[in-house]
Amino acid sequence: MSTNVLLSIAAALNALVAFLHIGCIYYGATWYRFMGAGEGMATLAERGSIQPTIITSFIVLVFSIWTVYTLSGAGIICQLPFLRWILLAITAIYILRGVTGFFFYSNPLGRKPKFWLWSSAICLILGLVHLFGLKEVWALI
Repeated sequence: MSTNVLLSIAAALNALVAFLHIGCIYYGATWYRFMGAGEGMATLAERGSIQPTIITSFIVLVFSIWTVYTLSGAGIICQLPFLRWILLAITAIYILRGVTGFFFYSNPLGRKPKFWLWSSAICLILGLVHLFGLKEVWALI
């Protein structure tokens, strides 16, 4: 199988998202606020609570797994088990999060409306990159 450019880009973007979350753990409240995690997470980080680190570490783990599976779909590493279905799930999660997030713009649930706008647009773009890349390799995986 040759390397799939779109899934390679998707893998790089997944890795970037994971690294940005690592930045939240490392830089603390300032990054939690900037990334839109909410004032609650930022305040907990300022107080030295381990809770934001645990939550964010789990998120880093998820995006890291997504990176590895997307690299596999791109043909960069070996084919992993359940590849087709996991890539389909990743794609669906991104698209679903992207679309539903726009509905929270007028009722932001403790976050800023800009957070919902930007994060939803980013998730939708990531979902579409995954979708078009997955479409190209579907028959091969």
